[in-house]
Amino acid sequence: MKKILSLFLCCLMVLTLTGCGGSSGDDITTYTYSSELDIKNLDSSDAVDGCSLKAIHAVIDGLTKTDKKGNIVNAVAKSEELSEDGFTHTYKLRKDVKWTNGDPVTAHDFAYAWQRIFRKKGSYYYMFADGIASIEGAQELSDKIDAGEELTDDDLNSMGVKVNDDYTLEVKTTVRVLFLDELLAFPPFYPINEKLAEKQENKYGKSAKTILENGAFTMTNWEPGSVAVQAFEAGETDYAPINLDLVDKYKDDEAFKQGYDGFLFYISVNFQNGDLANLNVGKAISLAINRKNLCENVLKDGSQVAGGFIHSGLATSPDGVDFRKDSGNFTSYDKKKTQESLDEGLKELGKEQITLRITYGTDESPMDVFATYLQNALSKLDGIKVEMVATTKQDRIYNKQKNGDFDLATTRWGPDYGDPTTALTMGISTNGNNYRK
Repeated sequence: MKKILSLFLCCLMVLTLTGCGGSSGDDITTYTYSSELDIKNLDSSDAVDGCSLKAIHAVIDGLTKTDKKGNIVNAVAKSEELSEDGFTHTYKLRKDVKWTNGDPVTAHDFAYAWQRIFRKKGSYYYMFADGIASIEGAQELSDKIDAGEELTDDDLNSMGVKVNDDYTLEVKTTVRVLFLDELLAFPPFYPINEKLAEKQENKYGKSAKTILENGAFTMTNWEPGSVAVQAFEAGETDYAPINLDLVDKYKDDEAFKQGYDGFLFYISVNFQNGDLANLNVGKAISLAINRKNLCENVLKDGSQVAGGFIHSGLATSPDGVDFRKDSGNFTSYDKKKTQESLDEGLKELGKEQITLRITYGTDESPMDVFATYLQNALSKLDGIKVEMVATTKQDRIYNKQKNGDFDLATTRWGPDYGDPTTALTMGISTNGNNYRK
């Protein structure tokens, strides 16, 4: 197997996957890869971070999947029938797909998993509702969760997901969803073996031994806290991401590869902070960032300037025009206008100076570089005092951001599917990932 050393981020986790390379099951391939951070869990109804979702994707198939060229193809589903009005999708499942314990993968496993994400109030339940998957009844379930109500079995059974028989799943939507098949290739829409999940209870997905797989690989080991490059050099891993500090050392190595991974890096702004809710203060922060200089002279990792919250290369119009080009750019750098906007904002707030905290994870390179650059850019302005809050990614997201204990946080978002709504829906007030409020 070809070994790859990839420019990405520093690594803290090693996973070992074993798969059958031949139809007889005798040709076994073992692939060990490093992930940039530890994964949260392998429960597709609860996982939200990119590392967890990548791990789940490696071992479990949904109704659909992507092929080598990125096209959506059938996986557990063998066919789809669409009603004339485009609202009812009927999926026929393959009968040869098994869980690793030998159980068949059935339509019940999908219905159970999709209800489970609402039961657990998982971060991605909003994807089933209006504006994204738009499944019948899902919006009503989301509204009840957002109102703090507990869901009953009758509530869950009201969702437009029906098991016609063991190998037939019917999904009803409220509108035509042109990218539904692409959504179904995303882990929150994957099946879960109910018998094991109920037996494991809160332990489900917390280790390689507490899940069942149905994909090409099974996970045989999940080892947190490993060091990627050391493991790679020792021949213990087949793939290892590295951070920017190691590029010069390895850039001439035949194993070194560099490519885009599709993440948008951005500043999460806490709009519950009255100073940051001021439009002119927000403008000043954005105008203070010389994105071209940041990408080319600071990061120097091939990063590109983001012209808006939907980055280039994500989606195209029916005419083949990239969404970013079609929409125009919304970011620019202007030192003079930066100070003018800040002065106007401070005047409106009745203040001479504001203090802003920049929160970042030291274990999620290049967030530290990004945060330091932002600190320098804002500190040059008259009227802003900057404080740095260094922490870990897990603490940044699940404690500080989730609880509103931040002003500015350097973060990123990876698209879940190839449509602008994958990022735009993060602005919806009830979105579980909307920490900006």
